Amino acid sequence: MREASYDIEDLLDTFLVRVQGSEPVDQSRLKRALKKMGGLFGKAKARREISSAIEDIKKQLQEVAERRNRCKIDETVAKPDATWAIDPRLEAMYKEVTKLIGIDKSRGELLSMLSSPQGNEVSHEKMKIVSVVGVGGLGKTTLAKAGYDELKSQFDCGAFVPVGRNPDVKKVLRDILIDLDNKEFEEPKYDILDVRQLINKLNNFLRSKRYFIVIDDVWETRDWKNIGLALVENDRGSIVIKTTRKSEVATGVIYQLRPLSDDDSKMLLFTRLFDSGGECPANLPAEAFKKIMRKCGGVPLAIITMASMLVGKKTEDWLAVCNSSGFYRGNDGGQQADDTEWILSLSYYDLPMHLKTCLLYLSVYPEDYSIKKDRLIWRWIAEGFVEMKTGTSLFQRGEEYFNQLVNRSMIQAVRDEDGVGDIYACQVHDMVLDLIRGLSYEENFVTISNDGEVTSLAHQNKVRRLAHQYRVMKQLTQQEDDTGMARVRSLLACRCDIGSWVLHPSFKLLRVLALEDCGYEEGHCQGLKHLGDLLHLGYLGLQDTFGIYELPEEIGKLKFLQTLDLGGSDIQVLPFGVCQLTQLVCLRGDYSTCAPDGLLKKLTSLEELLIHIGNLNDESKRQFVKALGNLSELRVLRINGSMEGTVQSDLAQSLGNLHKLQHLSLRYNCEAPWAKWDRVVLSQHLQSLIVDSVVLRRLPSCINPACLPSLCHLDLYVDNIDEAGLRAVGGLPQLRRLNLHRPKPWSGSTATVVIAGDGFFQKLRHCSFSDWMVQFVVKEDSASVSFSLWKGKQQGALAAFGSSTEDESSSRSVPPTVMPNLQHLEFRVPVRALYKDGNGSCRSLGLHCLPSLREVEVYVDCEGASPDEVEKVEAELRHEAQLHPNSLKLDLYKLNKDEMIRHSTGQIGDKVHTRCSAHLGSYVNSTIFYFFILTIKFLPATSPRMVMICVRRKRKRKVRSHLLAMRSLPRS
Repeated sequence: MREASYDIEDLLDTFLVRVQGSEPVDQSRLKRALKKMGGLFGKAKARREISSAIEDIKKQLQEVAERRNRCKIDETVAKPDATWAIDPRLEAMYKEVTKLIGIDKSRGELLSMLSSPQGNEVSHEKMKIVSVVGVGGLGKTTLAKAGYDELKSQFDCGAFVPVGRNPDVKKVLRDILIDLDNKEFEEPKYDILDVRQLINKLNNFLRSKRYFIVIDDVWETRDWKNIGLALVENDRGSIVIKTTRKSEVATGVIYQLRPLSDDDSKMLLFTRLFDSGGECPANLPAEAFKKIMRKCGGVPLAIITMASMLVGKKTEDWLAVCNSSGFYRGNDGGQQADDTEWILSLSYYDLPMHLKTCLLYLSVYPEDYSIKKDRLIWRWIAEGFVEMKTGTSLFQRGEEYFNQLVNRSMIQAVRDEDGVGDIYACQVHDMVLDLIRGLSYEENFVTISNDGEVTSLAHQNKVRRLAHQYRVMKQLTQQEDDTGMARVRSLLACRCDIGSWVLHPSFKLLRVLALEDCGYEEGHCQGLKHLGDLLHLGYLGLQDTFGIYELPEEIGKLKFLQTLDLGGSDIQVLPFGVCQLTQLVCLRGDYSTCAPDGLLKKLTSLEELLIHIGNLNDESKRQFVKALGNLSELRVLRINGSMEGTVQSDLAQSLGNLHKLQHLSLRYNCEAPWAKWDRVVLSQHLQSLIVDSVVLRRLPSCINPACLPSLCHLDLYVDNIDEAGLRAVGGLPQLRRLNLHRPKPWSGSTATVVIAGDGFFQKLRHCSFSDWMVQFVVKEDSASVSFSLWKGKQQGALAAFGSSTEDESSSRSVPPTVMPNLQHLEFRVPVRALYKDGNGSCRSLGLHCLPSLREVEVYVDCEGASPDEVEKVEAELRHEAQLHPNSLKLDLYKLNKDEMIRHSTGQIGDKVHTRCSAHLGSYVNSTIFYFFILTIKFLPATSPRMVMICVRRKRKRKVRSHLLAMRSLPRS
């Protein structure tokens, strides 16, 4: 049926190319008419050929229909899921490692193998290698990650690097170097190093260090030998963990990972099925349950996948699953892998047809690859996999498909680094990837090419989707063209060298062109010079691809283009031809990609827009923000560039017309406080609001639970916070991330609010008050807590932060529930202001009132303070962290350290690098890709400085909060 649909689509697309053709956007009507008349005879011949092809396809479809009736296919087609959101029962299973079911015993055994006799002290033992061995899906990676997270703080450096099947050893070695905090090796110039040179680099780097490295998922002995040559035995007690499925690959101390016990298996199954805390429900079909448990064999992947398939099914239908072909094979030790593969296969065939197609598409990605959710959904749409549903946009429908695959455990959801944000990506377990790659080959769904060879021959010499992975892409040869490459509808390249590649003009039927993590270092790549010939192109992506610096003007010919994604690319200015793409739904530039004048005049169907408008003059900006108000379908809006005066008023008015807006990000420079926000009416569907570098006098009145019931992420620059504003923010029912920053010079007043029960920051998990000091004080009635923010300048506010009257025993008592889900907290300590009258202290911050707190970041402001005072603050903060029931992870960053030196020695400091590195710590590096240029007025005022900071792309989200804190320093 799929082959028949391909033939039909090829026929229709060929008809459009041969009969309609592509016309330049600037042709006159007369020229078009003459050209049309001149091609009448050729088009008549094309019509006759197409008519004959239609008759052949009719016969083919008739044969397919007859086979369908004979097989009674309707009786076996899976019914679609009724659940569109992520199943909360599944989310509950992916908590921090210490709460994972069945991991405590194996984690303890592994840690005992890894521990050195001296504990945390530097050992003089030789390097210890521990191999974790077990079948696929047993949890080797999870266990290794648990041990790594537990012990890595005891070592000078560490790395956690996946290998996988058929690895590029050169890339693995380079990834180890990068993970070891040697960021310079991210630069493309190191691509020229061969394996021998990278081994030498690693040897030199590790020679004097105590390191902890995890090499995950090693398949072959030869791969391990090459990697092992780089690991130096330096008698400093270093540790290497290797995970593998094959016992012959294991070396050193071997830890054989065992399946889950019967009790843990039951708990895992019931947690996924019933959200019952692992308790067995009543009326459970005992016979079916016993068979399912025996078939899963204690393998977590098999249990979760089987349970996800059974969710929503009646318990009386479980026996039908047990009676499926293949269920009664033996289950000895050597059969576990086969049984897990069988369960995954059973789960695949239980999917509705549209989900099968979407899952097969994931075979175009490499192993262990993080697949961005939004990009994936837009590609599904361009491929035609997503069906329209009344009242729902195609993207929202695609998001439902994504969630269903997560709920069925066919893909693994990935959240932000700190785990508090929305799901932004997914990964495919290598056993699932093996399954869908095999199926894709059988059905001629995807042809994969890596290492310069096509690894799966296309059926009948027809290549439908071509995926390049980790290879040097070259010009298509005539021989390849003759093998059916002209029928390719999707061309995807991941982590490839595109220097000598040029888009072949024979790809007339191409719908998806995606270059992801590709690059070319020497000069400009000319690969897109034939782009205007791709009449049917619906998706063009250059994500994180460098070497292509401009798009051809002929892009305006692509009448069916729906998605243009340039995130992380080198495209600086969009050509005017983009303004002609009337069907464009998603336009995602890089943060520095500039818009052409008049961009939005015809692009009225946009649902997502990310663009920079700093290049436009004031009148063009006004026209742009006014046109925003006409984009009634807009869900995501991210604008960069300065906006002043009347442009702000026009923007405020336009935002009131965007009733479907879910994500709003405004990043532009505006020194004066913006009062227009009090007039802004925001969409009730808004989920994230980021207003960066714009000073708001106070929290806008539109930010309250009634107006923004769905807001999850709030990031603002606020001059003043009062109790009313704090209560409004705390009452937002879905808020999970809050970042509030304050400009300098500091002004405004201290805010204090009494929390007397539920309903205050109930879902908040990440909170940053990077310019305020915080304190929680249990009131005398022990039924409420006072929450205070102090800016460190007003004397009257210091009383709340004075000496504590609580002793350590009372601080360990159970306080009222405050911010019950908060895991990460950031705040500032102004040392000199705190100790100015001799009564200040950090021993009474009341962090024990936050029951879920795990990590605290504190910015210690050293300006005007003595070194002794700074040391005292740090000691008190460590004491506070130790008293917390969760043994908090405490990260301290010193701000204005040069001002502390000047105060204590009488010398004027001028240490720009000291200030920056002390604040950013390990997040500042000298890699390429993103350059954040910050102009900061350092003291003395007559000596301004410019600081250039280079940030790894994947660190960008983490670094941004630190950059915001830097902007609060005095600046010109």
